[in-house]
Amino acid sequence: MDYGFVRVAAATPNIKVADCFYNAKNIIEDIKKAEKNKTSIICFPELCITGYTCSDLFLQDSLIEDSKSALKEILEKTKSLNITCIVGMPIEYLGKLYNCGVCFYKGKILGIVPKTHIPNYNEFYEKRHFNTLSSTKDFFIDKDICENAIPFGNIIFQIENIKNFTFALEICEDLWSVIPPSSNYTLAGANIIFNLSASNEIAGKSIYRKELVKNQSARCICGYVYASAGEGESTTDLVFSGHNLIYENGRLLNESKTFENSIIYSDIDLDYINSEKRRNTTFKSIINNNFENVKYKIDPISFDLDRYIDTMPFVPKDEEKRAIRCKEIIDIQAYGLKKRIEHIGIKNVVVGISGGLDSTHALIVINRTFELLGYDKKGIITVTMPCFGTTDRTYNNAIKLCKIIGTTLLEINIKEAVLKHFEDINHDPNIHNVTYENSQARERTQILMDISNKYNGIVIGTGDLSELALGFATYNGDHMSMYGVNGSIPKTLIRYLIEYFAKNSNNDLEDILMDILNTPVSPELLPPSENGNISQITEDIVGPYELHDFFLYNMIRYNYTPEKIYYLAKKAFKNNYDNATILKWLEKFYIRFFTQQFKRSCLPDGAKVGSVSLSPRGDFRMPSDASLSAFLERIKNLK
Repeated sequence: MDYGFVRVAAATPNIKVADCFYNAKNIIEDIKKAEKNKTSIICFPELCITGYTCSDLFLQDSLIEDSKSALKEILEKTKSLNITCIVGMPIEYLGKLYNCGVCFYKGKILGIVPKTHIPNYNEFYEKRHFNTLSSTKDFFIDKDICENAIPFGNIIFQIENIKNFTFALEICEDLWSVIPPSSNYTLAGANIIFNLSASNEIAGKSIYRKELVKNQSARCICGYVYASAGEGESTTDLVFSGHNLIYENGRLLNESKTFENSIIYSDIDLDYINSEKRRNTTFKSIINNNFENVKYKIDPISFDLDRYIDTMPFVPKDEEKRAIRCKEIIDIQAYGLKKRIEHIGIKNVVVGISGGLDSTHALIVINRTFELLGYDKKGIITVTMPCFGTTDRTYNNAIKLCKIIGTTLLEINIKEAVLKHFEDINHDPNIHNVTYENSQARERTQILMDISNKYNGIVIGTGDLSELALGFATYNGDHMSMYGVNGSIPKTLIRYLIEYFAKNSNNDLEDILMDILNTPVSPELLPPSENGNISQITEDIVGPYELHDFFLYNMIRYNYTPEKIYYLAKKAFKNNYDNATILKWLEKFYIRFFTQQFKRSCLPDGAKVGSVSLSPRGDFRMPSDASLSAFLERIKNLK
């Protein structure tokens, strides 16, 4: 299966100005290379058959005739190849010359698209030679290159036997115009835009060009393949660098080196593009009768995905960008809490501190909030509540952390209260089951709630996004608070947030935070081992958080099927987990996600910080009793 991916290419061939047959030979070679590399569509630069810089030679009959003969040669030499090709050439129609993109497959021309916006920066530019088509669609017949009428004008191409594979062409200046044709093409259903370009190079233009393609692909929610003219064009007045680009909804997939004629490839995710359009209700699809629809089928292409798959999609890989993101996230959390505190009109907040990741980060956010408010940090009521599973390491780290920040620290040992509760409900404390564990969590929450009443404050929740997705929280225990600051922070990101804060803190605080980062993740609800170490490791119970966060992101952000998530996970984690392990935890993820929705249906308020959130008020609405069977059936058929 291709799982919605298609391989595309942007090519800059070696050319000679006005030597159509030399150019055709090199175009054919590049097409063959791309076909061997399992490419579905390859796009070449503007007027690549003749060369873009022919100037008044475009008016010569010889060049026009040679370009048609060269196209026929390309069609003949590629008719056995399973690849769609897009080349640029001048086309004469009813006595007028047009700068066109010609799309063909297996020797058959599918459609011809003339350039919409003809530049006229000076008397030597294109308006001297080329025209704008007066009609948006027409049909073209030229016995020299085709026997049948060919669609000529605004065209959307559709490969019928590949889901969501629709594309359109625009040519160079079209993209630089106020309203590029690609805007309307994508509104009418095109998922990939191919741009045949001859963009000259001047200082700083490559940066602007990248931004232009990036932004257009993002606005149009599409793949964008940009193929530009390069070395071989005339340098009488301009230089061309062959700057090729492939973007997907604002994300750069591949880029060529400038001044180096080459082919670049990328695997575009059609499922992702379609999902984003479906999600974005302001992206208003249109039915445009001014476009010709060309449908055709291709032979199936199987290929090994050649694309970076991020194992931690919530975490920016670039260290500088990650630092900026971490500061931004902490500020979003802090300003959200600041507004809530000001609205209620209180000076105190209450938070349970365990010495673990989540409560530590919540305290970091509260600390930042109090700095913004200018409040005395003694108003941060931190409560540590040791019980059966508390270890010396987490206890001591919690105490030290609170003292360095300067909070009001309360220590309340809950062992006796929980034992009394066991007696009340007739539970044997030697039975370490879910009752044993959840009784501690609910006792802690009761204490926090009552302390917040005592100090006229609110309880700040510490549970994170990963725990919410898995339902790994005690209902009406750590599941509940009066404002949850970590509700959209996944476990794989929370470590980097704490690390960022640590690196920007004094040495004493940094040492404590780094030790907290190195402590195994645990709810500490079961007694420690004989040597006093944590005996209950969360990831031994629910599975690796890096896998679950990967599953969550791809399921919620991209709406992928279990099959596609498994396929991507195998690629991404091939050096970390075997297929059986990935499949085991994928099944566990879906089971927990579906069966634990009732906990997410009544979450406390909390600010959204990223593109994935499970808030029931706006980001993710799901029936608490939605059936899991169809999803499990898909997973059971995987290997």
